[in-house]
Amino acid sequence: MMTCMEDLKDLLPVEAVRLDVRAADWREAIGAAGRLMVETGATTDEYTGEMVANVEENGPYIVIAPGVAFAHSRPSPAVLRTGMSWVRLAEPVEFGHESNDPVTLVVALAAQDSAAHTSAMASLARLLGDPATAAALAEAPTPKALHAVLAGERPEDGSEESGPTDAPEASTTPKASATPEPPTASAPRAASLHTILTVCGNGVGTSLFLKNTLEQVLDRWGWSGFVTVEATDTISAKGKASEAVALLTSREIARTLGDVGRPVKVVQDFTSTAEVDAVLRDTYDV
Repeated sequence: MMTCMEDLKDLLPVEAVRLDVRAADWREAIGAAGRLMVETGATTDEYTGEMVANVEENGPYIVIAPGVAFAHSRPSPAVLRTGMSWVRLAEPVEFGHESNDPVTLVVALAAQDSAAHTSAMASLARLLGDPATAAALAEAPTPKALHAVLAGERPEDGSEESGPTDAPEASTTPKASATPEPPTASAPRAASLHTILTVCGNGVGTSLFLKNTLEQVLDRWGWSGFVTVEATDTISAKGKASEAVALLTSREIARTLGDVGRPVKVVQDFTSTAEVDAVLRDTYDV
């Protein structure tokens, strides 16, 4: 189905998966994801507070797709090793996002640096962007069954793991639309390699999701050799903006960036190749 799933499975052990967790609000939802990373030895308690502070400071940009939040913060001493957790909520909660609320899935990341988890983020972006896989993840009855989906398996029954699940009957995970056909316009000249920046608050999480989705569209267009994509944070993006054709980001981060002298394009669903395709067409007027 895809490459690099082994990396994702290693970073997200079955012990870091909880299904049908009850949370009163977004802080409790992030708290549940943070506790799992503490329990599995990836972080200290301080990192959970850092993830909450990230949303308080930068807004709900971590809600990367309808119903999906990607909780994270910058690498810090509170990160003991790179790791992830997965919390599916029993009832959706509001994060304050304009278009992607309410949230039913919180995936958390603790990264020791900005590069070690890149392949795992690419895998996760593709998993959540594939309708069949996203549905399998949303409907998995147990953590073990969900972990099997992450490993590329499609178990018909997760009953090998005992215990109540109270899983919802219908999937609330978003389904990505199909990508339109590539444009007929010629690609940019190779002699002037173009750069597009994908931007988030920290440069280690949501920007990697958007980078992967954009690269999928560029591959489909046959433009990968002409456009390079760089994931970065808001501070670095301001310094690099003059070298870029455009910056792609969330509405919240776009407000933080302000006028950087280059087009700043807002993407609502970071896993949707159809939406990113439309944004790219607008960028190049094709």
